[in-house]
Amino acid sequence: MDQINIDVANYDEDKIQTLEWQEHIRRRPGMYIGKLGDGTSADDGIYVLLKEVLDNSIDEFMMGFGKKIIIEIDQERVMVRDFGRGIPLGKLEDVASKMNTGAKYDSKVFKKSVGLNGVGIKAVNALSSDFVIKSIRDGQAKEIRFSKGLKVSEENHEGIDEPNGTIISFEPDQSVFRKFHYINDFVVNMIKNYTFLNSGLVVEYNGEKFYSKNGLRDLLEENMDEEPLYPIIHLRGEDIEVAITHGNQYGEDYYSFVNGQHTTQGGTHLVAFREAIVKIIRDFYKKEFDPTDIRASIVAAISIKVEEPVFESQTKTKLGSKDIGPDGPTVRTHVTNFLQKELDNYLHKNQETAAVLLRRIQESERERKAISGIKKLAKERAKKSNLHNKKLRDCRIHFDEEKNPRHAETCIFITEGDSASGSITKSRDVNTQAVFSLKGKPLNTFGLTKKIVYENEEFNLLQAALNIEESLDDLRYNKVIIATDADVDGMHIRLLLITFFLQFFPELIRKGHVYILQTPLFRVRDKQKTYYCYSEQEKQKAIQKLKGKPEITRFKGLGEISPDEFKHFIGADMRLDQVILKKHDPVNQMLEYYMGKNTTERQDFIIENLYVEKDEVA
Repeated sequence: MDQINIDVANYDEDKIQTLEWQEHIRRRPGMYIGKLGDGTSADDGIYVLLKEVLDNSIDEFMMGFGKKIIIEIDQERVMVRDFGRGIPLGKLEDVASKMNTGAKYDSKVFKKSVGLNGVGIKAVNALSSDFVIKSIRDGQAKEIRFSKGLKVSEENHEGIDEPNGTIISFEPDQSVFRKFHYINDFVVNMIKNYTFLNSGLVVEYNGEKFYSKNGLRDLLEENMDEEPLYPIIHLRGEDIEVAITHGNQYGEDYYSFVNGQHTTQGGTHLVAFREAIVKIIRDFYKKEFDPTDIRASIVAAISIKVEEPVFESQTKTKLGSKDIGPDGPTVRTHVTNFLQKELDNYLHKNQETAAVLLRRIQESERERKAISGIKKLAKERAKKSNLHNKKLRDCRIHFDEEKNPRHAETCIFITEGDSASGSITKSRDVNTQAVFSLKGKPLNTFGLTKKIVYENEEFNLLQAALNIEESLDDLRYNKVIIATDADVDGMHIRLLLITFFLQFFPELIRKGHVYILQTPLFRVRDKQKTYYCYSEQEKQKAIQKLKGKPEITRFKGLGEISPDEFKHFIGADMRLDQVILKKHDPVNQMLEYYMGKNTTERQDFIIENLYVEKDEVA
């Protein structure tokens, strides 16, 4: 204790440290790119690195220079080539390695750009084991190579016969991003958003070209898995574009953007949009509809341009700006005035659409009133069930990425049975990991109405645990992880839970919150070494690595894995498969096929594949 007191008291000049820019980024990467991750989530750091490089090329396009961007990803290596003006050669090193350096401080050069802090490209540099930046301007070129933010080499070239532009290639540092890999779907989705927001831009990714003619209308058509109830309302104005329709899904689905940046957490522009929709609809129909009835099943996108936008974090996922620009109106006024004029005019000119919209609102109103009494009883039942002691083992931190990037680590494991939930509960990190225990197989909700969410105790308690009754914005955990046995029953439970989410909370899947936990099938060990294997192939490789005859254990269920072992599988090396929903996935048809009543098509499929397996065995 005396030594501790001496150390605390010894606060002198030697305790004050000044870090170099690259060292600060490498020590505190979360400040610059959010969570690190391994590439299994769309917001993991490796995608933020790609986005930071792309943002600079997009800004060039927005200023009228370079209509094409080339992206190549080969395993861990990323290359981005634009055909803009090219970074001034004399400042190339500064742009890549000096904090708060860039042309975007000059609003005459970049009026409404995404990156304004002069940080993004430096973060990519510091967090890459190899980073190469090359600029080509009027036949001259300069290329500089860095490693972990430190300059390695520089080359100058004369008489270059290549178009102007900037080429950046990098490889994320594997000591920072452990066992990472790029998932093609996430990269393609990012690219498509850029093209939707920049009509006329061509992005070529690994040889495939992406282009959008109709902007946000194309975005909604791309992301909706069913026909909209009425034709998409597509409105464009100065520095603002919106697309609106309704579907048959539950909840609200929004895509919001600022200066081409996908603001996944919304912000002032989305708040203004949601408020404006309610006001305009009420005024048009001359009825005080409940806001939830107006916005129920809405699918909409909004994009605005703001001078010198203020975001609530370096990752730019939520807009904090109140004003469009120094001399412009507030964001709320701008959005409201635009919709007040354009949406009102559209509805007056398109009476058929207005009639369909009115019927949808009235249907939502009737359904809300029909289940209001059930909801009250369900809340009382949840209270009596003593949710937090019986079904949910909660964690100490809840999802709130704005306050602390670590909150992105929060998750809830949905398990089946006492033994499985017991093992995870004893192994988990109590700060960020919660456990919800199901009692047997959940109900098949395909074709049922939302009343079942409140009438069924399991689903009512699960909804309460996730805190998603009113809005996905209130979600208490960033990752909802289905943790079931790797057998037929476990697979069935997965399907039943995914069906539940698709039926009533599809945005939970669309926004990348639902995952499947992968647990090992085998343990292969001798006296010196132990391998946990997730497939037959991994098991065979482990056997070859061990000398002699190893002990092989086949895990039949999660409950058979001891808590001490389970720590390995839900810690830093946890293997997760994200449940991904794309436009071309025919959700209703898939649910009907797999979760509907037995159909001849499904029976025929099973019989045909049984014969195939018999033939292969023979």
